[in-house]
Formats: sequence, structure tokens, C-alpha cells
Amino acid sequence: MLVVGPSGVGKDTLIAYCRSRLLGDDAFVFARRAVTRPAGDSSEDHDAITEQVFQRHLAEGDFAMHWRAHGLGYGVPASVDDDLAFGRTVVVNVSRSIIADARQRYRRVTIVSVTASHEILAGRLHARGREAGDEVARRLARAESVDVSGSDVVHLDNSGPVESAGEALMRLLASP
Repeated sequence: MLVVGPSGVGKDTLIAYCRSRLLGDDAFVFARRAVTRPAGDSSEDHDAITEQVFQRHLAEGDFAMHWRAHGLGYGVPASVDDDLAFGRTVVVNVSRSIIADARQRYRRVTIVSVTASHEILAGRLHARGREAGDEVARRLARAESVDVSGSDVVHLDNSGPVESAGEALMRLLASP
């Protein structure tokens, strides 16, 4: 299950909600991304790596999927392929830019496109304090410019309490 959506929409929050509810259930894997963001940034769930380590992982085929966004490198560990082969459901936060690649790589993909109102997104981006004003504006503009569609896409509005969208995501995970 690929969880996608614009910055600030709450993808990691929703994933954490479900991870905590499914703790100990080996049927579900919540993959941690490697990100070339400095260690100590707790605003998103990731393994911090340097650009040099990222490039080494790329060269060694250690990523099932990878992309660049906002000046950073992101990678999903190749171990997710083993999890999928064992019939586990893998949940991972990925960029909307790799949806086409994921559809080609995996025979069955569910894409959860998380949305929230413009005002909610702006408030969340400002509150996390990771981006300056111009960067917030660019991220908001990008949020409105990317359309996610297809028969494998489920849209999930996360404008309200985390429990509302979190329970909706739990229902998706429970469905075959």
C-alpha cells in the first residue's frame, strides 16, 4: 500500500496511527524510508543517511524504490520485496512521482491518496517549521498541481481528527 499526498497532509501521522494499532501483527509491515535529511529531524519517520551512503545504497541495489524530492534522496528498502513475497501487506509513504514505476514493478498496488484542505495544509506546514515561507508556498502550489488517479487509488481526506482518517485507513488495511 503506497501512501501518497502533499507535504503536511499527515501521511506519517496516519501510518503511525495504524502501526500502533497493528503492533505485533506480522501480516503488516510499515517500511521506514532512508532519507538524506540530517539525523535528529523527528518531523517524519525515516532513517537519516548521508548523500554518500544513499548513492552507495543505490549502486548496490538496496532500494526497492527511490526518488528525489525537495533536494533530498529517499529510498524504500529492498527488503519490502521479501515481505511482499511472503504475503505481507507493506505500507509505505512514497512520492507521487513514483506511482507509475511502482505500478510497473508490482502486480498489485493500492494507492492511498491523502488529501486535506488548503488551509489545513498551510497550517501544518507552518507549524512543523521545517520550511521557510517561500518553500511553504511552493509546496502548497505543488499540492494542487499533482493529480493522483486510477482504479487502484483510494482518496482519503485527512482534514479532521487523525482518528477519522486513521480508522478509514485501518478499514482499507483490513479489506482483501
